[in-house]
Amino acid sequence: MNRLIEGIQHFQTDIYPAHRELFRRLASGQNPEALFIACSDSRVSLEWLTQSGPGDLFVCRNAGNIAPVYGHADAVSSAIEYAVTALKVKDIVVKGHSDCGAMKGLLNPAALSEMPDVRGWLRHAEEARRALDTGDSGALETLTKRNIRLQLEHLQTHPAVRSGLDGGSLQLHGWYYDIDSGTVQAWDVAEARWVPVQHGYTAVGARRGGARALHA
Repeated sequence: MNRLIEGIQHFQTDIYPAHRELFRRLASGQNPEALFIACSDSRVSLEWLTQSGPGDLFVCRNAGNIAPVYGHADAVSSAIEYAVTALKVKDIVVKGHSDCGAMKGLLNPAALSEMPDVRGWLRHAEEARRALDTGDSGALETLTKRNIRLQLEHLQTHPAVRSGLDGGSLQLHGWYYDIDSGTVQAWDVAEARWVPVQHGYTAVGARRGGARALHA
C-alpha cells in the first residue's frame, strides 16, 4: 500500500501538472472510443496494450470478461447500456487472455467450492464449456476463445446493442491476448477464424472494409 500511496503523490506532483490541460478537458465530460469488457486479471493492462490514455476507453472488468444475456439488470449490463446509449461508443471489445483464472475455474468447478459467488457468476460462460474436450492439451485456450465468442453472442441480446448493429453505428470485436508473447488475435466473423489484430478483419456488424481501427 505504501507503494501505491507514493504513486499517487508522484501523480499529483509530476504527472498531473505535465498534463494539466488534458485533465481540465476531461473534467467536463468523456468521449471514449470504445467499451472494453475485459477480465479483472491484474496482469492485463488495457492502456498499455492499446497504448491509450485517460478518456480513451470506457472499461468494464469482471472475472472472465463476461457479458450476461439481457435481462439480468447487473453491473455489466448497465455499463453496456450506458456506453452505447449515453456515450455513443462505436465499438465494443470483449477481450479475454491466456492463463485466465476464471476459465480455469470453469474447467475445474471443484476448485471453486469455497467461492460460491465466482461459481455463480461463471454460469454465464457455462455454454462455452459444454462439449469441450477437457483432455485436449490446449483446452484452456480453446475455452477462453470460445467464451469470447459466446459473450459476443450475449451482447447481441441487449436492445441498445442490437439497435446499434442494425443501424450500422456499432461493431463488436472479440480479442484474445497472449500474455507471454504479447500477441493479440481477433475473431474474424467472415473467415470464422482467429487472426492477428490488424486493419481489415471482419468484426460483428462490420460493413465492407472490415473492422474500424481503434486508435490510441
